[in-house]
Amino acid sequence: MGQPHLPSAQPQYPYGSPQYAAPQPAGFEYAVWSTRVVGYLVDSILVGGAALILYLLFGTMLAGVGAALGGQEGEALAGGACCMMLLLFPLASLAVGIYNRVYLVASRGYSIGQGVMKIKVIDARGQKLTMGSAALRLLAQVGLNMIPLVGLLDLLWPLWDSTRQTLHDKAVGSYVVYNR
Repeated sequence: MGQPHLPSAQPQYPYGSPQYAAPQPAGFEYAVWSTRVVGYLVDSILVGGAALILYLLFGTMLAGVGAALGGQEGEALAGGACCMMLLLFPLASLAVGIYNRVYLVASRGYSIGQGVMKIKVIDARGQKLTMGSAALRLLAQVGLNMIPLVGLLDLLWPLWDSTRQTLHDKAVGSYVVYNR
């Protein structure tokens, strides 16, 4: 009789060898949850303020054109302006948000609020995100926020995650670290 079959001393990995796992960014300190939240709040206030300014500018222009036209045309324009403004505010927020959360993150590594808090977004190699990755990260966050309670879960996830990632960070393999 031969010897009984013993399990190998090598650990078994469910997804293959650990050498194929996504690398962790070396030499970076993950940003704590409270710092990330303050950066997000700064971004939200700035984006909302910029969208409000665009909203007021556009509304003033429409009111001026309506007054200049006078009569039924002016009243119709003023009445339609209300409905147009309801559409403009979300579009302005989206445009400013894309500039702040996609363009700035891809080009310099951080949004305005993240810059204030001295944190940045990197990939697993420690590099800035590409424009596509930054856009996917934002889309993942918006999509998660559309599902009841999942947006809250996404926000809270870094509290118990070893790499302090949100779910939208995990979706694209990004990390938020201190920018020192």
